Amino acid sequence: MITDAMPDDPAERARFLASDALGTLDPPPPTEALRPVTADFCDAVTGGAMADVQRASQALIATLAEHFDVPAPPLVVLDVQPHRTREGVTTYKLYGDYTFETQRIRVWLRTAIREKVSTPKSLLSTVVHEFCHHLDCARLAWPESPHTRGFYHRVDQLYHAALDTPEASRRPLVWSRAGGVWRIDWRRSRAG
Repeated sequence: MITDAMPDDPAERARFLASDALGTLDPPPPTEALRPVTADFCDAVTGGAMADVQRASQALIATLAEHFDVPAPPLVVLDVQPHRTREGVTTYKLYGDYTFETQRIRVWLRTAIREKVSTPKSLLSTVVHEFCHHLDCARLAWPESPHTRGFYHRVDQLYHAALDTPEASRRPLVWSRAGGVWRIDWRRSRAG
């Protein structure tokens, strides 16, 4: 994962820095409430039936929205990830997106090239990522939601809360500067 570059516009820069500084969700999401809906979500994704995944995704989003006291955004589960290839190499693929004007989340169930059903954890990560954009929009009233280190920390916190990952098993995200952006150093993050 890579952050967005720091914007030049002063208002956008201020929001970017505020997002970067906001590394945790308050109050933290309750794992007791998330555990059964996450289990249902993972079972639905494993089963691969679009209608079941749609239902379970909406239940997950509704549970999160209720906890954070924001309207539940509409969520649509679509089939194969949009992608582009060049000379046989995938140059772009989209896992999910969030539209600020409509506050709508879209996620894609099947992988771009092989068209296999995503793993439950991969799709959960995408749903949580897009929901965090919704939180920035609905809870903080930001007109956009930049990908900052703080944003990715909030996604990570929500993802692990949904999976009920024990605190001792969680690894902190370790960042490395890469020009004008930050990149997660996965090797150092996994090493803890």
